[in-house]
Amino acid sequence: MDDTLTIDSLVAQSPLSKPTDLDEVLIGLTDSPKRISPKFFYDERGSELFTQITQLPEYYLTRSELEILESRRAAIASSVKGTECLIEYGSGSSYKVRLLLNAIQPELYVPVDISREYLQKAAKKISDAYPDLSVLPIGADYTKPFDLPDEAKGKQCTAFFPGSTIGNFEREEACRFLQSISETVGSGGKLILGVDSRNHPAILNAAYNDSKGITAEFNLNILRHLNKVLDTNFVLEQFNHVARYNEDLGRIEMYLQSNIQQSVQIGENEISFAEAELLHTENSYKYNLPDLMKVAKAANMTLKEVWTDASKLFQVVLLEVN
Repeated sequence: MDDTLTIDSLVAQSPLSKPTDLDEVLIGLTDSPKRISPKFFYDERGSELFTQITQLPEYYLTRSELEILESRRAAIASSVKGTECLIEYGSGSSYKVRLLLNAIQPELYVPVDISREYLQKAAKKISDAYPDLSVLPIGADYTKPFDLPDEAKGKQCTAFFPGSTIGNFEREEACRFLQSISETVGSGGKLILGVDSRNHPAILNAAYNDSKGITAEFNLNILRHLNKVLDTNFVLEQFNHVARYNEDLGRIEMYLQSNIQQSVQIGENEISFAEAELLHTENSYKYNLPDLMKVAKAANMTLKEVWTDASKLFQVVLLEVN
């Protein structure tokens, strides 16, 4: 394969489109309460910070998911036997997918991630490590429609969406997103999905309020990213990280709190913040089995398998398109 053409071809797909994203951010900042989509966490710095988060003692999610992928990889591979193309949504550091690449041994690997710079590096490492594997990265916002490479069309596809990122979607949005995956992998296609469970509030609150403050830095990076790509003028020191578990709704809610009364410029618009006003950056929904079955059914999928870690804190599930 031609590494230059394959790895660098993703530069044609910019992860951020300034006019579109300016409008989207402006709509969120003029809403009540104010909000920014969590997809803006993930520039190169944001991806690096999230990798650090996954190694924190409080953040059990990654360790638990890796335990499942390592201990059940043979069973997972057997459940997706015949897979020719593995599509990873939100490839991140690509460590988890190596376990599946080794077990499933597909012909093609298509990582999709909004952080183009980070994706380039990760895809190159995978390409170097697996010389017989065609690595076809796509730098794109995977929550929006994107085209698979021609080489992947007509192949038997399995999607991989790890990290409990499905929890960042509202329930209705999760259904629509899974439906889009259904359409991408086609009838009989499969999805290997990492999902966090509805654990004890103390466990969940600790996971999103680590003692080293890395999660806080990650949360604040969303403002740094906007300053860089949209020429906003957020002062990071004037916002604080807030994360708390809403047990009634089964979700972690993450915010940035303005610690003074202030104004921020975005394009030609000025956005005012009151002291202690909250800016919503992320929800992270947690799923029990009935939740999963309901979302799968709405997306024209069937829940086929559920694998858990020894402590039953996390789930990796297999969904199949009807």
